[in-house]
Amino acid sequence: MSLRRVNCGSTCQQHLRLASLRSSPVATSLFHNTAGKENQIKGWKKLRFQKSSGGCRVLAASNGEPAAPELAPGGVYEGQVLGSEKYTTLQRFLMEEVQWVPEAEDSDLAILLSDVASATKRIADVLASAGIEGLMGKNESVNMTGDKQQKLDVVANDILKDALASCGQVRSIASEEEDEVLLTDPNGRYAVVFDPLDGSRNIDAAIPTGTIFGVHVCQPVLEDTMDELEWALSDCLQPGDQLVAAGYALYSSATMFVLTLGNGTHGFTLDRRTGDYVLTHRNITIPERGQIYSVNDARYHDWPRGLQRYIDAIRRGEGESPKQYSARYICSLVADFHRTLLYGGVAMNPRSHLRLVYEGNPLSMIAEQASGVGSDGRRRILSIKPDRLHQRLPLFLGSPKDIAELESYEDVQQEAKTYEV
Repeated sequence: MSLRRVNCGSTCQQHLRLASLRSSPVATSLFHNTAGKENQIKGWKKLRFQKSSGGCRVLAASNGEPAAPELAPGGVYEGQVLGSEKYTTLQRFLMEEVQWVPEAEDSDLAILLSDVASATKRIADVLASAGIEGLMGKNESVNMTGDKQQKLDVVANDILKDALASCGQVRSIASEEEDEVLLTDPNGRYAVVFDPLDGSRNIDAAIPTGTIFGVHVCQPVLEDTMDELEWALSDCLQPGDQLVAAGYALYSSATMFVLTLGNGTHGFTLDRRTGDYVLTHRNITIPERGQIYSVNDARYHDWPRGLQRYIDAIRRGEGESPKQYSARYICSLVADFHRTLLYGGVAMNPRSHLRLVYEGNPLSMIAEQASGVGSDGRRRILSIKPDRLHQRLPLFLGSPKDIAELESYEDVQQEAKTYEV
């Protein structure tokens, strides 16, 4: 539960504001504190407030130790109220956290992200019954970048498009499965980019798949110089460091929703009893160094010499770490990245195959907010300005020390090559 104290300068000196979803989406309660008074809120721990000359302290009722420093007039303290952490839903988390996103407008961003999360639940349900419903296998179509579409690529894409077009917060949509950017609501404040179903080739074998997305604030409209589609395109071609939110859903033994709003990376697990995403991984931090690398090393002989030398070294325990690294490769970007996020190491595709806008930028934001790194082998991914929607590049994601060691070999980007699958 987010806690904010604002010294308002009034007679009582201090307000304690607790934002909660218990009564309404943006319910805010103000509690005027008085010296020594205890406030008991059902389901939350007791807090005791103690006045002082210049402000106020919050004392934990359990042991009386200060839970916050003394505040001078005008000071602000942010912290946590425990006791409700056991079952924090994504919806409640969003309404508490978006108030700290400078670019967010009221609850619009929370509504948008809730709708994305709801769409991923629908996709998870469709995937679970795809074999029964006859949705396995390839479609007859090919997407913009030449990939043969699976039937479920199209279904997942439609689910996300419908959710975003109807939420009322989105002006522009760009999907890996669409040729061009889509303009949904000219009055919308946000642009959303997404890969609706990463790893879709694995579906017939029931291997984990995922959805990846990123959210930008739309650019100011310059009516005299651009038409509506040009506005929409400029919204979606912003550098990754302009993202205000990014996330992915992982469809596996459990369905997970991993999200960042620029204030850490957090993981939620779908509770199928209630239909809620529940916070299970707060403030994920990737280890500084791992012991796993994730890449299709059947392509070893096509790699540049620098990448071969790096992989040879870490496999033998002759890299900067004396540990011998193990290979773990699912061939589903979300699944390989999720494991790397939790356990450390590096997940990579050294050839220019993955899309900067739909995959590279969102996953790099998630990695950086978890103290990790996203790189193309030479540059920080989030600093690259996209020049087209379906721009491809090499992608290396993982622990900071592992990525730094890999980059030190310099020649790690594979020449463009197409493989038949």
